[in-house]
Amino acid sequence: MSAAPASLDDRLDRALAPFLNEPAGPALIAVSGGPDSTALMHAAARAGKDRFRVATVDHALRPGSADEALGVGRLAAELGLVHTILTWDAPRRGSRIQASARSARYRLLTDHAAGIGAGLVLTAHTLDDQAETVLMRLIAGSGPSGLAGMRDERPLAPGIRLVRPFLSLSKADLVAYCEMHRLPFLCDPSNTDERFTRARLRRLLPLLAEEGLNAARLARLAVRARRDDTALRQRAEVVLLEITRTDDGGLRLDGQRLCREPCAIVVRVIDAALDTVAPAHEAPVPKRLERLEALVLDALLPALTERRALRRTLRGVLIEAEGEGTIRLVAAPPRRAPDRRR
Repeated sequence: MSAAPASLDDRLDRALAPFLNEPAGPALIAVSGGPDSTALMHAAARAGKDRFRVATVDHALRPGSADEALGVGRLAAELGLVHTILTWDAPRRGSRIQASARSARYRLLTDHAAGIGAGLVLTAHTLDDQAETVLMRLIAGSGPSGLAGMRDERPLAPGIRLVRPFLSLSKADLVAYCEMHRLPFLCDPSNTDERFTRARLRRLLPLLAEEGLNAARLARLAVRARRDDTALRQRAEVVLLEITRTDDGGLRLDGQRLCREPCAIVVRVIDAALDTVAPAHEAPVPKRLERLEALVLDALLPALTERRALRRTLRGVLIEAEGEGTIRLVAAPPRRAPDRRR
């Protein structure tokens, strides 16, 4: 006789269980007021009020956002949880407003977690969010690192980790949980605003699901990509240590030894070497896999094979292939500002 399916309460409890006692000190829950984070807050309150604190980031991007944050605070108080509103009051510039808001949100949450001594920040990202992320990165041409999607956890700052306990739960499950417990929740209008990529993909996902590419399969792709990404990264780290020596503030790599590795490892070794040498004082340059592959596969490896010199610059790093089969990486000289007197 098969076991009865676990109740929603049991499933949320199991997802939260690993974070009830580790590490010592409070854990901070990010709650926007939507069904996902509202369910997380309620489940956390059932699990242990003394363990959790709640924060809502008010991005002030639309009228009523301050009142919505206050509403989250009222529900948190009913559940016996301490609640704080964190307001993003920086000037809004450019067209990438959602990306800017996301960066600000994590910065505010990290600073608040540090202020209250919290070692964990919990968010309520779901299986559906993971599927959207994987699909976005697939469209963008990502490799295994991107297709691995959102991690179950990642570091935010020294001593503070971001954890996503609900990545295996669907949004429908969390909406059903809120309805079962009669919890009020908000519907963010940006979720259906087709100016934003995620909103457009939400319209497409049901059509893809009809062909078999549903959220569960996209999430499974993320698991497989993460497994492969981990193996590739670990091998690349070993190879980089074996072939590298420091050289006048840069790195010198044994290019002939590197050529004996599969191309996937070579690309990752050069990527890690670039990260090591890239000037810390410069603004981070967005990584583009196509640019890295063009450098390594179309230029660097042929130059090493033919034992000819090569000079390229990528991400603020000068990469030189030398005739004897070595690769030198050093911070590129700063670019001269254009002469505007002409």
